Amino acid sequence: VSLMNPQNVSLAELSLMNKLIHTSLVESQQHVEILQRDPNSPLFSIKTFEELPLKKELLQGVYMMGFNRPSKIQEQALPLMLAYPPQNLIAQSQSGTGKTAAFVLAMLSRADASKKYPQCLCLAPTYELALQIGQVVRTIGKFCTDIKVNYAVRGNRVLKGTVLEEQIIIGTPGTTLDWCFKQRILDLTKISLFVLDEADIMIDMQGLSCQSIRIHRALPKSCQVLLFSATYKEPVRAFAERIIPDPIVIKLREEELTLSNIRQYFMVCQSMDEQYRALCNLYSSFIIGQVMIFCQTRRLADWLAGKMSQDGHQVAILTAELTVVQRASVIQRFREGKEKVLIATNVCARGIDVQQVTTVVNFGLPVDLDGEPDYETYLHRIGRAGRFGHRGIAFSVVQADNVRLVHKIEEYFRDNDQLEQLSCG
Repeated sequence: VSLMNPQNVSLAELSLMNKLIHTSLVESQQHVEILQRDPNSPLFSIKTFEELPLKKELLQGVYMMGFNRPSKIQEQALPLMLAYPPQNLIAQSQSGTGKTAAFVLAMLSRADASKKYPQCLCLAPTYELALQIGQVVRTIGKFCTDIKVNYAVRGNRVLKGTVLEEQIIIGTPGTTLDWCFKQRILDLTKISLFVLDEADIMIDMQGLSCQSIRIHRALPKSCQVLLFSATYKEPVRAFAERIIPDPIVIKLREEELTLSNIRQYFMVCQSMDEQYRALCNLYSSFIIGQVMIFCQTRRLADWLAGKMSQDGHQVAILTAELTVVQRASVIQRFREGKEKVLIATNVCARGIDVQQVTTVVNFGLPVDLDGEPDYETYLHRIGRAGRFGHRGIAFSVVQADNVRLVHKIEEYFRDNDQLEQLSCG
């Protein structure tokens, strides 16, 4: 779905939306790669949570989250996070792979309930993302009643001289910096675990990486550092090296979109009404289950949603002017099957996985400002139908004067199966 359009959705908003809609883990086919400081050191991975040195209260919390077995990233990362002596770690993993639950388990394991002062500090790039992490701490830590959490975020006013008794602090870099150096209520020398989440977003947002480095410099040398990022490109790598020299690095590569498992068809129509009739014929003839329909403009998406609703279809619509929470709600309802059709503009062609979608319809093809095919958006649109190795079908319903765009797309992706023409009847 294309939520990565920078004019409409920031990286932080995209991450928040992924957190809001991922009620279960994404089962990735991707290989986990581990780069160690000491290549001779044995690696341990786990297949069950019982193999970890977790208190029974934490195991109860894990099952409360709905996790029956560890995800790929958890299998490899949790033994390293919980090891003694503590290991510093960088993990590259996209949303939905269980990394938040993994570092939350590390914080809840490292926190000593008998010590009434902050011992674990977690930084997130925005207020909303900090609260989402707190929600996971509350759920997994439901049975660890003696471990408390506080939030170093805007709006949570604390008086100078306040004595913090909570073992876990979750905050944004700016407010955390205030608590440490201006208010002097957070003693960084007593922090034994430092988690930096969404490092790529920190770098993307003005000043956050510098604030995070200032906080890190004040931590004791013995403090364990866990850094997480959805990407591990050069800016993130350089930032990570400033914080963690010679870390263990775990990489769960993002699944690459491919057209090899998607059958592509196109239909040529003479008018928009004929396009609509062709779409309805497709929906009644071929499509069982749920379908995503992409439109080039919000106006076209609104028109199509209105027509389909009038004809008795359960339709949801996803466009740029919705807030992140509204978008997450629309996607969640669609994932739960409350609507069978999701109509979206290009702002929703990337980054959101709805596993039961195997059919995508282009109601018109994506074009750039020059009227030429937007190949990347086309790939991300129809790629929604072929996630996680599933076979998918993509239909493009186009008007006669746009057939040239079909041929250009066919030529561009010529190594894959050719587009096949269907009749509109």
